[in-house]
Amino acid sequence: MDGNTDSAQSDWGPFGRPLFDDPQARRLSRVGVVDIGSNSVRLVVFDGAARSPAYFYNEKIMCGLGAGMPETGRLNPEGKARALSALLRFQTLARGMNLPPLTAVATAAMRDAEDGPAFRAEIENATGLKIWVIDGEEEARLSAQGVLLGWPGADGVVCDIGGSSMELAEVTGGQVGKRMSSQLGPLRFKDLEGGKKAREKHLRRIIGGLAEDISGTGKRFFLVGGSWRAIARVDMERRGYPLHVLHEYRMDLAATRDTLAFLETADLEALRSACGISSARMSLVPYAAEVLAELLDTFEPSEIAISSYGIREGLLYEQMPQGLRDRDPLIEACRFAEAKDARLPGFGKKLYRFVLPLFPGASDARLRIVRAACLLHDVSWRAHPDYRAETCFDNATRANLGGLDHGERIYLGLALLHRYRNKREGTRFEDFLDLLPLEDQQEAEMLGKAMRFGSMLWMSDAASEGATLDWDPEAGLLRLHLTAEAAPLYGEVAEARFNALARAIGADKTEVETED
Repeated sequence: MDGNTDSAQSDWGPFGRPLFDDPQARRLSRVGVVDIGSNSVRLVVFDGAARSPAYFYNEKIMCGLGAGMPETGRLNPEGKARALSALLRFQTLARGMNLPPLTAVATAAMRDAEDGPAFRAEIENATGLKIWVIDGEEEARLSAQGVLLGWPGADGVVCDIGGSSMELAEVTGGQVGKRMSSQLGPLRFKDLEGGKKAREKHLRRIIGGLAEDISGTGKRFFLVGGSWRAIARVDMERRGYPLHVLHEYRMDLAATRDTLAFLETADLEALRSACGISSARMSLVPYAAEVLAELLDTFEPSEIAISSYGIREGLLYEQMPQGLRDRDPLIEACRFAEAKDARLPGFGKKLYRFVLPLFPGASDARLRIVRAACLLHDVSWRAHPDYRAETCFDNATRANLGGLDHGERIYLGLALLHRYRNKREGTRFEDFLDLLPLEDQQEAEMLGKAMRFGSMLWMSDAASEGATLDWDPEAGLLRLHLTAEAAPLYGEVAEARFNALARAIGADKTEVETED
């Protein structure tokens, strides 16, 4: 951080100066990683604010490298051909994007197969890719780091399931603790002799052994992996859940067990079609469900959180300096969006200061969402005016943002909707509002109308404090103070918006003070 730390904090607040334009962040602005798993091979190219990157490119091929390996000890021949073709394509794409060398890792299938070393050499000779075959503990560590990319303060157990293995890792205080690997990928045990009873016994023995070393009982479980995400998507379908964003989707034990029971009797093909799950993935879901059922019985987690971030994001996190890791991913992403898309970049910080008196006693968790809203308040200005409010809600609730749960997404979206629209009734988002308590809906409306009013008061840097708010809840008084320089900004439209804010906050009276 440049300059004196204290002065920087007083200028920028608790989140510090933006880092996305720092040289250490810029060198991570476009990074490509390849994940060669037992079931799929994927290329992800990250771009944007380095602390909370956008997915510039994301392509997955379901190769099934680990299919049949328990019987043969060798990689699936068809899967090898498909993987090699995919990797040749990925290298060609990377050259076309002018990327630095791709980082490529291979996991359980490649490390355990008899012909894994030979196939690794074949890939390197054909593509020039340097393949890093990592062991189970390293896979667990990288997956946990991916979770930390989105949840810097994550506390619990990361559980990453692939085609041929399942990894567990403890996370607390931004650090990865003990980690373990097991051969519990669905491709590995689905054909176990003896059927479901034999699988249950097998799972109970292995997961029981993991529980002796991993301290996870009663903690939050962060689930990483395509099979877990597919189960979460089924849970959404069963519940009629309106927000189809898997990242940070939460399930309690009772709901998860209900979904696992539902899967046992459901028409899987109809469910696959309804949920948009691939046939290859759906074929593994019943076996992954058996693993999850045993995990629930053994660890009884306090809550389940789905993470779309895993080993690939962990590889990006690995390259971050500690100063960048420590930043808030939500705030950095919003700052980047403001710098890129807002009409007046930097005004979000002033707007946050302007609305802050309306939130006396608010928690730090709530204030960071308020700050995020202020940073994003103007990034959708190019949308058609008739649809701008809906565009704002869509962007907030469906954007690739880390560091906020679904309730916070909806609060953020609702605040931005009210930045452009007085009422939320009659929008196509009314089903979403049931996920947010009425009190929070009303507060988000108040924030939106405060931003709507505050956006009328664009000022030069020298006069950025020309308008200030004061809210006295006990007296029911909302007061606006204007300097002489700012007074001309308080015209008819601004007055109407100030009165709308007063109604939203429940003020009994208002005052406007203007300096001579």
